[in-house]
Amino acid sequence: MTDENTFVSRRDALKGGLGAASLAALGRGAAVPTAVAAASVAAAAAPAQAQEAPASGSITEPALGVVMHPGYARTIAQTAYVWGWPMVNMINRKARITQAPYAGRLNGVLPAAPRGQIGMLADYIEPSQTFIACPNQDVVYGLGFFSLDEEPVVIQVPDFGDRFWVYALYDARTDQVGHLGKPYGSKPGFYLLVGPRWKGLKPVGITEVIRYPTSLGNAIPRIFQDDTPEDKKAIQPLINQVMVYPLKDFTGQMKTIDWMKAPDIVGPKDSGSGAETRWVIPEQFFDQFGEVLDIVDPLPGEEALYGQFRLLLDAAKDPELKKVIVAAAVEAEEKVIQPFHQWIHNGRPAGNGWNRSTNNAEWGVDYFNRTGTSKSNMFDNRPNETQYFYTDRDGAGGQLTGGGTYEITFAAGQEPPVNGFWSLTLYNEHHFFHPNNLKRYSLGTKNKSLKRNADGSLALYAGAKSPGGDKEANWLPAPTGNFSLYIRAYWGKQGILDGSWKPPVIRKV
Repeated sequence: MTDENTFVSRRDALKGGLGAASLAALGRGAAVPTAVAAASVAAAAAPAQAQEAPASGSITEPALGVVMHPGYARTIAQTAYVWGWPMVNMINRKARITQAPYAGRLNGVLPAAPRGQIGMLADYIEPSQTFIACPNQDVVYGLGFFSLDEEPVVIQVPDFGDRFWVYALYDARTDQVGHLGKPYGSKPGFYLLVGPRWKGLKPVGITEVIRYPTSLGNAIPRIFQDDTPEDKKAIQPLINQVMVYPLKDFTGQMKTIDWMKAPDIVGPKDSGSGAETRWVIPEQFFDQFGEVLDIVDPLPGEEALYGQFRLLLDAAKDPELKKVIVAAAVEAEEKVIQPFHQWIHNGRPAGNGWNRSTNNAEWGVDYFNRTGTSKSNMFDNRPNETQYFYTDRDGAGGQLTGGGTYEITFAAGQEPPVNGFWSLTLYNEHHFFHPNNLKRYSLGTKNKSLKRNADGSLALYAGAKSPGGDKEANWLPAPTGNFSLYIRAYWGKQGILDGSWKPPVIRKV
């Protein structure tokens, strides 16, 4: 039955752990790890506390106050850690970025702003930043975080003309919401971003209302820029109109800010290890996990997981059991999360030794790819907006290393088929740019001086040593150690979307 007497809302499920109709949602198709599914049944069947017989059509909820044995706690804790890792990551990024007292550049390298605003860069992202892995130097970035049930915000869209642009809007799960960008034919104007519980009418002058499924959300505009002084100048009036502000400040007139003059903000320094900032600390994870369950409603079919996770947090009130749970988080970080840093564990094979992104920014219950991307290259675009191809190895299966020189040849007419742009980026072992005298980190559509072969093919080179002569214009300098290669195909054509286009073989010369 689904009448008013038996229906349990998502919010009720959050408050009460597992609602009356919660586990029944599993029948609607969401996959749940076997151990968790079995645990759900066991918990439902256990007569751990006196209670009335369940009403017809309802399902027994996990019994709180049980004495959970360590083996069970460890199993659920590992599942919770893998499932919740991206969302704790989001919570901690928001906490760090929104400490900015005003919109500007955190440590001079990363856009930052108080909650409800956005910071924009005025050029490509600085190669020295280690706040977010796998940045690109094809677009000018922006970044802002919002609490949308408390304060809806307006995001401005200037007239970008023929220039490629997309505003990626992410909820707390790192799924994208709304459709704002050139691939969607979005119009210039004012877009209102609201949370799931916001109630109101579209204000006069607002082009469209975009509703997030979670109150925590962010926006990351990406605006394409050629690697020429002329285009860097031409883009400034456009990005100066990319702003976000609370609805109460909306006047119907396009506001502007000179992002070139945006101030630097002194922030926490990175670890100096060269690796990405640690956004998830396993020893602290379960102190934050309850917040995730409170602010992120379960998807259909996830109610059973939420019930088990709340049962785990209840059991963790026992100090000795809390130690077991924390130890499980530490182990999961090492054995489950860290391997996602290797590209072979991300997405699906794309041919010639490359992997490609899968379900990016449309994760749903694809926990494998969501968590893998959160670890390796957070904040992908949707598949129709961008496809990502990546590898740590050459065509023969050998690790890419600066000690070798590699040739990546696109046959004539076989460069990535896109409506937007494409690029090949080289990253060091930590998925960041390798500092080099040429200040060159990627090659592709943005570059106007690439040298083509007589047959029309395009050969690009990667390695620590210059290939010399005309080939140097097509060279990506590499560190002496391990590195990886990464192709972006923005607004791909059919060959990108259906997988018929294959990345080229990486040949060691």
